[in-house]
Amino acid sequence: MKTAIIILSDPKAGDEALGRMFNGLALAAEAIQQGDETEIIFTGAGTRWPETLSSPAHPAHGLYQTVLPVVAGACNHCAIVFGAEDALKSCGLQPIKDNALAGTHGLASIRRYLVEGWQTLVF
Repeated sequence: MKTAIIILSDPKAGDEALGRMFNGLALAAEAIQQGDETEIIFTGAGTRWPETLSSPAHPAHGLYQTVLPVVAGACNHCAIVFGAEDALKSCGLQPIKDNALAGTHGLASIRRYLVEGWQTLVF
């Protein structure tokens, strides 16, 4: 199976956002363990998560470190809009801009996963 996990929740949005992100990463960890081809994409306000999760003090830091090898990157335009561009660079994540939508700096294409038959979930 191919599993694409889109993290859209905003770390500034409280407990529900934390739960959504955690469940997305937990699904990724389970998929990896089962041998699924897995990718995690941070988009929208979710581009703020990698900086937060990089802190060893964060309760999901260990889980994030487990799934980090399958993090494809973060939406370039979203990172710019949500002020996460520099933080993502410092975390070593690649900007994704394979959807050259007019008026943007390039977005992450979610449609690509659908076309390629990935099970695509949004958290």
